[in-house]
Amino acid sequence: MQIEHVRRRLRAHGAKPCHEEVLLRAWAQVLPLDSGRQRPENFFPLQLRTALPAIEAEMNSIARVRSQHAGEDGSGRLLIELADGQTVECVLLPRDAVCVSTQVGCAVGCVFCMTGREGLKRHLGSAEIVAQVALARRLRPVRKVQFMGMGEPAHNLDNVCEAIELLGIEGAIGHKNLVFSTVGDLRVFERLPRASVKPALALSLHSTNAALRAQLLPRAPQIDPAELVELGEQYARATHYPIQYQWTLLAGINDGDEELERIGELLAGKYAVMNFIPWNTVPGLDFRRPTRERAKTMVRTLLQRGILATLRDSAGQDIEGGCGQLRARATAMVVA
Repeated sequence: MQIEHVRRRLRAHGAKPCHEEVLLRAWAQVLPLDSGRQRPENFFPLQLRTALPAIEAEMNSIARVRSQHAGEDGSGRLLIELADGQTVECVLLPRDAVCVSTQVGCAVGCVFCMTGREGLKRHLGSAEIVAQVALARRLRPVRKVQFMGMGEPAHNLDNVCEAIELLGIEGAIGHKNLVFSTVGDLRVFERLPRASVKPALALSLHSTNAALRAQLLPRAPQIDPAELVELGEQYARATHYPIQYQWTLLAGINDGDEELERIGELLAGKYAVMNFIPWNTVPGLDFRRPTRERAKTMVRTLLQRGILATLRDSAGQDIEGGCGQLRARATAMVVA
């Protein structure tokens, strides 16, 4: 379901733009309708007030929490069931952040990712994306939304941008606390600079070697890493906010000194931060995490060269929280 569908439903019952704004704000922020300055009975037209219970029921049915799994690190994994029975994952992160999905499955086929193994089932509508944030806000405060869950946001650009606009306005999320994560697609660099809400941008790099990157991300656009970094730099300078480069660390594959040297060359002087993320173990995949000391050495080396770098762990390691694992486990149980 798209947000525009919700707007049309409201207009069909006499809602004006001011009424739409109040109702969408209440939905996205999980606020009672009487939280504003005006009482609903004095503000909404009679026809709209009469229809509100049915409209609210429809909006609440967009998505529901099928299961919830708490991690020892303070994270939480939600398996979200959509109206058609499909499921996606949503991750509650420390520091009031949430990671949402944009597709059921994914077409990029990253070889180290569980989601990529099942392929793309369908896009999420913009309302289904916002509904994940609303569900998360029923459980804990949310001040940051990362579009880093299941799916490639660039492949569902219209719906993701519509969700970002609503969350950045009616949803009261700071624009740079909305993080659009992508493997890199020229359409992203054309669309986001023209958007009314310009999110922070995270680019999945994973290798500076074009041939190796193509092996790791077999169906991603074949953009040379140097060109991708240059496109990212242009967006960073235009929006006055650094690009986050994501790098899943795979032992013996992309954690060597040659990669580290090339990262230093590519990001020298760039408005950027490199986030190293040790691979989240996926059963059946023959990859390994590098040692903790090796990962720390990579961070230290870049910091010594004046490049901001961090070492992050994927949240929910103890609850099979890697992208797509929760859905895969639930699907397997249904099949069995």
